[in-house]
Amino acid sequence: MFDYKTILFWLIGPILFFSCKEKQSKEYNVFRYNQINNITSLDPAFAKSQNNIWATHHIFDGLVRLDDELNVIPGIAKKWSVSEDGLTYRFILNDRVYFHQDQCITEERVVTSTDVVYSLSRLIDPEVNSPGSWLFTDKIPDASAFTAVNDTIFEMRLNAPFLPMLGILTMQYCSVVPKECVEYYGSEFREHPIGTGPFQFKRWEDNQALFLINNDNYFRKVAHNLDGIKTTFIPDKKIAFLELLNGNLDFVSGLESSFIHDLLTREGDLLESKKEVLNYAKAPYLNSEYLGINMESQPENSPLKIKEVRQALNLALDRKLMLTALRNNVGKPAISGFVPSGLPSYDPLKVVGYRYNPDSARALILKAGYTATNPMPVIELFTNKDYLDLTTFVARQWQEVGVRVNIEVLESSILRDGMRKSSIPFFRASWIADYPDAESFLCMFYSKYPAPPNYTRYSNPAFDEMYERVIQTDDLEERFELYHQMDRLLIEDAPVIFLFYDEAY
Repeated sequence: MFDYKTILFWLIGPILFFSCKEKQSKEYNVFRYNQINNITSLDPAFAKSQNNIWATHHIFDGLVRLDDELNVIPGIAKKWSVSEDGLTYRFILNDRVYFHQDQCITEERVVTSTDVVYSLSRLIDPEVNSPGSWLFTDKIPDASAFTAVNDTIFEMRLNAPFLPMLGILTMQYCSVVPKECVEYYGSEFREHPIGTGPFQFKRWEDNQALFLINNDNYFRKVAHNLDGIKTTFIPDKKIAFLELLNGNLDFVSGLESSFIHDLLTREGDLLESKKEVLNYAKAPYLNSEYLGINMESQPENSPLKIKEVRQALNLALDRKLMLTALRNNVGKPAISGFVPSGLPSYDPLKVVGYRYNPDSARALILKAGYTATNPMPVIELFTNKDYLDLTTFVARQWQEVGVRVNIEVLESSILRDGMRKSSIPFFRASWIADYPDAESFLCMFYSKYPAPPNYTRYSNPAFDEMYERVIQTDDLEERFELYHQMDRLLIEDAPVIFLFYDEAY
């Protein structure tokens, strides 16, 4: 049987997987899985999207990592300490961690604290323009915050205490890279990565496949007997699933609604008829699905500028029916704010969100000034093709309360770029936990952060004040209460349409 936690965190949280029980014998023991979106870079400084994260996770390590229970545990650093004032983090490095062998490295190359300084400094370098640079925004003065005390001691100095910092350092952005190899390959480092991870780069055929081989010199004991990993990029989920059934893949992630009923019951269990063919696992998944409203770039007459309309749209959505009809009950209705179930601070009794109430929605629309003689302008909603069924369901629900929606389908990369540049006023999106803390979700609405993470350009001084307090306190009860207050503010202001909290299958 599969250990679903091991696989889940090895691949950094795929939404859904099925694995063939019977595999053809191969000369080498290679794990073969598919990603529907092609990798855009193997440089961890650009590990923004899931497809890049999964790939770089095999190749690179950071100072710390997460275990199967979402605890921060040693990575390249074997131990660490935090000063009493919460400002100085000291890491003691494992002196038996080596970079992968490559032509840019002339001899066996151990990782030192200088490599950590370089990697984190590079992450915030404006010339590199990493999408992960926001991780340290306002948290450090500049790259001088990173110090190599000696070869095995690295220190980081913060401007103010920030309790989730260790969680941030588990992110793929914070992987350690060798300076000489980045300089040797230049812009081609994105397609010729050198790290310290359990697998090392072999070959990348753009839009076709990525090949990794086992790192025999890996510093940690790992529970696998693989010779390598092959990642394919078949964009059609139906074709990928057929490849799985034909024995050409071991693992696929994600199912389309057009054939999910052929595999799962309405309750979300694997059909009896498939149990002889497939392994099937389920696990919690820290992901909030939502429709985002850019609060700054709405057209002049946009109804989304009006809070009552945003609240009405939340009330006019039957989330339970949506999950039953489209996802065979994979996921939970987002009826308790933005922070998903599965986190310790989640409390649906203290954070009460929107339940389906079309009558209240109609009343709010009237309050906003829209009537039969003064109808609401058509709202444009942007999505990618994978979520067209979901956005169509939402549009039909809203039509029942008099709201007309025009759905525009974009390529995923174009949609994300538009979200980042504020050129798309209303969009379907999701946010997956970077680390297991509610702050990882609530940071999306802190007005001083750019996009990412603040794609909605939400700004509320009361929210900002609470966010600045919560990142400095180590009192767990106080933190949770602030989290609840912040989530309640989001429910009131409704900069998003809350959809569902995802589950991994």
